Amino acid sequence: MPDYPDLPLPEEGKLVHNIAHFARALRRAGLPVGPGRILTAIEAVAAAGFERRADFYWTLHACFVNRPEERQVFNQVFRLFWRDPRYMEHMMALMLPALRGAQEEIPAADAARRAAEALLDDVLAPDAPVTGEEAEQTQLEIDASQTASADERLRQLDFEQMTAAEAARARRMLARLELPVPPLSSRRQIAASSGRRPDWRRSLRASLRTGGEIAAIARRRPATRRPALVVLCDISGSMAAHSRMVLHFIHAVTSRHSQGPGGQRRQQGWAKVHAFTFGTRLTNITRHLRHRDADAALAAAGREAQDWQGGTRIGACLRAFNRDWSRRVLGQGAVVLIITDGLERDDPAQLAREMARLQLSARRVIWVNPLLRFDGFAPRAQGIRAMLPHVDILRTGHSVASLEALAQAISDPRERGEKARLLAMMAD
Repeated sequence: MPDYPDLPLPEEGKLVHNIAHFARALRRAGLPVGPGRILTAIEAVAAAGFERRADFYWTLHACFVNRPEERQVFNQVFRLFWRDPRYMEHMMALMLPALRGAQEEIPAADAARRAAEALLDDVLAPDAPVTGEEAEQTQLEIDASQTASADERLRQLDFEQMTAAEAARARRMLARLELPVPPLSSRRQIAASSGRRPDWRRSLRASLRTGGEIAAIARRRPATRRPALVVLCDISGSMAAHSRMVLHFIHAVTSRHSQGPGGQRRQQGWAKVHAFTFGTRLTNITRHLRHRDADAALAAAGREAQDWQGGTRIGACLRAFNRDWSRRVLGQGAVVLIITDGLERDDPAQLAREMARLQLSARRVIWVNPLLRFDGFAPRAQGIRAMLPHVDILRTGHSVASLEALAQAISDPRERGEKARLLAMMAD
């Protein structure tokens, strides 16, 4: 609970109206707050009383918060709405770019920007429409057109710091993002005028037209083929915000590299894309991501994965994948993309065994860990230490820019990301 001193209560307050405005700010910040919860909150405050700030905080918390990831948003909105006398100044500092050197920059905590935007919408855009000079003045006050590019800022913005509108724009950017894949050489040989190996059978067949005299030696070269992409996405509570954005990205890759008209597979991109989610159990969502509409595809995947935003059992889920699916989807040099923070709750020895088996079955194992975005990140968790030696590439995936860098890293066979640095930290 935010720690602020008690404020004097007015003799004729409008507590019911303020609770309604507070609930509207929570809804704009992304919490599922409806009229029923508002009525419940008003009745609960009337029953619990308004004498102690701790009772008031936890009463509203019990009425409006249902999931752990909603606590940060509720804390920030509560602090700005009820307890901070200078909340307007703090909100403007979060929403508008500050002049360096002119004032102290205020770092945005988790969900602070969402809370600030929700309350600014309530202050600058109330229920009654604003017209005339007031509307023009409001527009000029928040005009940031001469600052950095909005798209560039959005590319660098953390998924957890995005508002609902920014998340929608980021999903559109991810839908246009390419995930290139270098072709693999096959043992099968095809005809080629500049091939290195001679094709004696075709040369002898051509000599029959000239009475057995070989006029030219036909040549051949190895054929190329496209590998398959296998995605293992962690959907536990700590990965909820990142998992949704990454799955939007994987849906775009799946739609771009699906079968073309007449059942003919496209020559560019991945041969196949298989997608799995895991939390407390493994779920195959490949057929759901083939839906053209991204929202409908993710909604169907969410209904299929019953462990969404639950616990994390990485080792047990990888064991189920290696036992039931590895021989089906990891053939012919498949690339495995595993998205997780590595915070395992089960035995790390089992996780190390299953990761070693997964690495032997796949051509490359690429680990996307959003925790790498923190400057002081170190491989202290047992799950991270168990997974790290058995991956080929380790990169972060907390923003659009980081996923763009991931797309470039996949096409580079020498790329290792942060693996070498973290292995050196483990050795020390």
